[in-house]
Amino acid sequence: SDEQLDLDDGRWEDIHVVTGALKLFLRELPEPLVPFSHFDKFIAAIKIQDPSLRGRCIRDLVLSLPPAHHDTMKVLFHHLCRVVEHKEQNRMSVQSVAIVFGPTLLRPASEESNMAMHMVFQNQVVEHILNHYGYIFPE
Repeated sequence: SDEQLDLDDGRWEDIHVVTGALKLFLRELPEPLVPFSHFDKFIAAIKIQDPSLRGRCIRDLVLSLPPAHHDTMKVLFHHLCRVVEHKEQNRMSVQSVAIVFGPTLLRPASEESNMAMHMVFQNQVVEHILNHYGYIFPE
């Protein structure tokens, strides 16, 4: 909404509230950050055995996203990389961030398929983007 938020308000001091609000916002988008049309492509890419081919494929898929999705992903993953840099204090490793955000950022158009198997690959895609942020989003 157009509501102006005062982030100095005490209710925003709990990082779990802020993170929960961000995840809820991303989860309730009509289409996820990785559009439905790209879901199967990202899943296929993360399954590629050759690391350099897998890396190029995922980078190319990110570059092929619509501009709003690409630009939002760049900002979000830049922030998530900063979160991971402080994993000793916040206990949010690359794997932890991927578990939290994978199913929110990438989801199939239909939930009828094997959700448990998809979740593994969704998390791996997020891990890959975090681990290779500089390659995927060069300055």
